Amino acid sequence: MTSSSFFLAPEGHRTRVLDSGVGHPVVVLHGWGGRIESMTPVLTCLAPAFRIVAIDLPGFGESAAPPPEWGTSEYAVHVCEILDELEVERAHFVGHSFGARTSMYIAATEPSYVNRLILQAPSGLRSPPTMKGRLKKAASKGGRLAGRLGPAGRRFKQSIYERVASQDYQEAGALRPVLVRVVNEDLSRSLPAVESSTLLIWGSEDDAVPVAHGRRMEDLIPDAGLIIFEGAGHFAYLEEPDRFCRITRHFLD
Repeated sequence: MTSSSFFLAPEGHRTRVLDSGVGHPVVVLHGWGGRIESMTPVLTCLAPAFRIVAIDLPGFGESAAPPPEWGTSEYAVHVCEILDELEVERAHFVGHSFGARTSMYIAATEPSYVNRLILQAPSGLRSPPTMKGRLKKAASKGGRLAGRLGPAGRRFKQSIYERVASQDYQEAGALRPVLVRVVNEDLSRSLPAVESSTLLIWGSEDDAVPVAHGRRMEDLIPDAGLIIFEGAGHFAYLEEPDRFCRITRHFLD
């Protein structure tokens, strides 16, 4: 499935792209830390009936890292630039997590590119701070201050971060500034501008993006419906690929 991948470099950002099949285009975008292959069940499901355009988002897979100041808007512009190079004027979008967030933002800001949206656990809303969250924030601030106090302080800072930082943050490496910016963005004001028919899919046990966010997005997006996979987590499309495929094909067909 990925044998036909190649590289494009809009604005100099070298990006791996898969463009395969015939039919109405479907853009498939993976989540944070993923790559084209992460979406293999989705690609396999859609390949017989659609033209598939899948992307290693900058900083992931084989694509070059983006500048540290990138956020959702820059990723969205980059995806649209790739579609322009491929002469894709309008497409369905299927995304997971960060890829779903990017798809949703494109639909809100560049609606001419988007036909229908299937979004599995998109990030994009901020939760009210909990006591646990406030304690983590205070600990992180203490760690930053301690890091200024020489080697011992830096070791203390590292030990604090290992306890309170998310796995994504710990593994982000050079992408940490991008992750911090993205996590602190709230897209709620953009969602009423989404004109596309939107299907939201969530795992009831998602501990990365709570299902409450899905219910709120269903309210904010004018033409949206929410399907919950009972017992599934953040990667519902991998946990129940056959069900995800049936729903996806039905919605797009």
